[in-house]
Amino acid sequence: MTDDRYGRDVLAGDWQGKNIPRSRTVEATKDLVVEHTVSEWCGAIVGLSGGYVELADWRNTVRSFPLTDGFLIDGERVTLVAPKPQAATGRARTASGSFAVEDQRARTALPSRIFVEGRHDAELVEKVWGADLRVEGVVVEYLEGVDNLAAVLDVFKPNRQRRVGVLVDHLVPRSKESRLAEQIMAGPHGQHLLIVGHPYVDVWQSVKPARLGLKQWPTVPRTMEWKHGICEAFGWPHEEQADIARAWQRILGQVRSFHDLEPSLLGRVEQLIDFVTEPEG
Repeated sequence: MTDDRYGRDVLAGDWQGKNIPRSRTVEATKDLVVEHTVSEWCGAIVGLSGGYVELADWRNTVRSFPLTDGFLIDGERVTLVAPKPQAATGRARTASGSFAVEDQRARTALPSRIFVEGRHDAELVEKVWGADLRVEGVVVEYLEGVDNLAAVLDVFKPNRQRRVGVLVDHLVPRSKESRLAEQIMAGPHGQHLLIVGHPYVDVWQSVKPARLGLKQWPTVPRTMEWKHGICEAFGWPHEEQADIARAWQRILGQVRSFHDLEPSLLGRVEQLIDFVTEPEG
């Protein structure tokens, strides 16, 4: 038999990929340093969501890339995959850091209440402390502005069994909020009332700026409405209230647990929960 040099199909088999080096698979775990092959962006993994991996560079600037893109680790090509869920060890914890209570229904609401200034405050408290509040039977309501607090208290009529805790924005010395809080605490409802606050202009600022890829929150001129100024600094739409609502949802979406909030807010919320759940003595 003679060798038929035209009989062999040179395109048979994996002729395209046989000379391409295979990349190893690596789980995209937090703090793993990788380089995006196309953009050459190098950073540590700080988040993984919706098929995207978030990388923070040495300046703590965060960029997102599709998990299916190419990446390098120490010059070696790798394929990133989402980490496998780890089996829970020990007691589970809630977003606030408390031990989760298993198989317990929410308690009937206590007569006491926690009031916060606005909807965004209430949504943030619910996201981090919601599980704890349901176990304790604590309801959080919003005032639509601290200026309404005195009227709300006159209707609610706090007493030993119906205590009220209030979380106020921008509660700093000589601010309008601090003067108002002092007046109300000195009034007829002060005995069964606790007003605490954080130093930020708005509860948005209680989210650590690193969660948004920032070193610090932008400075907004006094002549500009603060939330509009923040959206403008971020390059986000802010012409309508719906734009502001969407901006807040983007910020709230970066909050996963108490680790993502400033300590100056954490302590105040815990203080309010303790106050309204304190056993009658």
